[in-house]
Amino acid sequence: MSTPPDLNIILATDCGSTTTKAILIEKQGDVYRQTYRGEAPTTVEAPFEDVTCGVLNAITEVEELSGRKILEGSKILTPAKGNVGVDIYVSTSSAGGGLQMMVAGAVKTMTGESAERCALGAGAIVMDVLASNDGRMDHEKIERIRQLRPDMILLSGGTDGGTVSHVVEMAQYISAADPRPRLGQSYRLPLIFAGNKDARDKVKEILEAKTALYISDNLRPTLDKENLMPARHTIHDIFLEHVMAQAPGYPKLMAMTHAPIMPTPAAVGSMLEKFARAKDANALAVDIGGATTDVFSVFQGIFNRTVSANLGMSYSVSNVLAEAGTENIYRWLSFDIEEQDLRNRLKNKMIRPTTVPQTLQDLHIEHAVAREALRLAFIQHKALAVGLKGVHQERTISEAFDQSSTGESLIDMKALNYILGSGGILAHSPRRVQSMMLMMDAYEPVGVTMMLVDSIFMAPHLGVLAGVHEKAALDVFYHDCLVPLGACVAPLGEVKEGKKAFDFILLLPDGSKKEGSVNGGDVLLVPLEGEAKVAVKPAKGLDFGAGPGQDFEAPITGGVAGVIFDARGRPLKLSSDTPKRRADLERWAKAVDMYPGGGS
Repeated sequence: MSTPPDLNIILATDCGSTTTKAILIEKQGDVYRQTYRGEAPTTVEAPFEDVTCGVLNAITEVEELSGRKILEGSKILTPAKGNVGVDIYVSTSSAGGGLQMMVAGAVKTMTGESAERCALGAGAIVMDVLASNDGRMDHEKIERIRQLRPDMILLSGGTDGGTVSHVVEMAQYISAADPRPRLGQSYRLPLIFAGNKDARDKVKEILEAKTALYISDNLRPTLDKENLMPARHTIHDIFLEHVMAQAPGYPKLMAMTHAPIMPTPAAVGSMLEKFARAKDANALAVDIGGATTDVFSVFQGIFNRTVSANLGMSYSVSNVLAEAGTENIYRWLSFDIEEQDLRNRLKNKMIRPTTVPQTLQDLHIEHAVAREALRLAFIQHKALAVGLKGVHQERTISEAFDQSSTGESLIDMKALNYILGSGGILAHSPRRVQSMMLMMDAYEPVGVTMMLVDSIFMAPHLGVLAGVHEKAALDVFYHDCLVPLGACVAPLGEVKEGKKAFDFILLLPDGSKKEGSVNGGDVLLVPLEGEAKVAVKPAKGLDFGAGPGQDFEAPITGGVAGVIFDARGRPLKLSSDTPKRRADLERWAKAVDMYPGGGS
């Protein structure tokens, strides 16, 4: 869609699974700013069964707050004239469970993983990955396809001119299962084939009668090339035409918007890509919710997204405990608590997901769980955000089929410039420095890493807007959405506790400087808002990015917390001696004023 030249008043909504959020963006001089926002419960379920009811309620709140007349009944007035109407209306949606997909490939660690990356990048929740070598019996695969009821299936496999038999085999499993879609009984399940072009006729023959078949470019045209964008665009088109059209009230919403509706996670990913490109930087973003944790990254211009569907802070909190283990939750606590008491508190959170911590001890437990959820989701992300597998010509067929063979992870912490956090625990912790420390403990950044939070989860609205007007989206992202927490400065390597780890000099824009040194095992907070330069002289063996023991200089940006110099070493190792570990936690929390008056 072409951008109207006089785009001054913008309305955007995000229809979440529980809440629909509307924001108004206005051009002020040369800069776009978010001015008003409204919320209302999402209305896809009974008794309303019409998503536009919640949308209109949220917009009505914006009308009341701004004094601007936007609605005429259920019609959005356009274009803006004086104090009436808006120039454009855009929306995202994850209501009704978002976009749920199943993917299939010939080889699990090659085309199977490419298909998974493609679906995740398009904003889908991947329900399962099927492959000819995934270890399941034929009847188990067929039964699994039958059970899942996804919104659509993505089938890939074979490089162009390569194997046809494995792709045909997967198509036959799908045909035998005769899968049904999750929404709407009257239409056929959409299936995208993005595999070996030589297999297209065979796949058509097997699946055309049983599915709504779409053909897209091969995800892996050659072993060393991945081509995900054409299939991603096809997924978005089908999402709008098929999936959204079946959801209650969505055809009405699609008629109201001036740009295609995007799945919420795809919009967040789009915003991160635009941000990383505008800053010419590598960036990592996380959205930690009640049920799931989404991790997004852009490294060397390559975008990846993963969904940890069982790691969250309320509905999935017991899962975090099960996956991390009680010892890993305990290691972040500086006080005694019975295991049964800890389990009871977390189960209470699961059955009362909207409660907030009532005591400092409750807050510590929530922060301990958050660190583990973030850490585990990041491990899953690193496993999928990898270079292409199977590119080494000397690999044998048996190695290509070996599910444990892995590519090199694209996530290079030394090259990471930004970490962006969103979700309740990071956006609404009582103190901003708590959010910063949670991300530092979970991600263990190296070198100089700027940390920010999305204060009110506006990234989805801005991601869909960025496709129409990138400047407006980036203006609001910088000025109204992101809160700069500060920078983490930390070396890679093992520190000697109590011995000097590094000296630093902060060169401020006014010519003044702040100097200091940090001992191994310590953290130091230096207040800084705005930009500066940092120079670091590390002890032997410690690496800030210039090499072990080498002096390091970099531009640095502070924030509401400041700069935290972290000399705890990477990887971060907590003491196995309980009293010492608890004393360390207390000391670190005190050093950054994490829990004033309450220790760690």
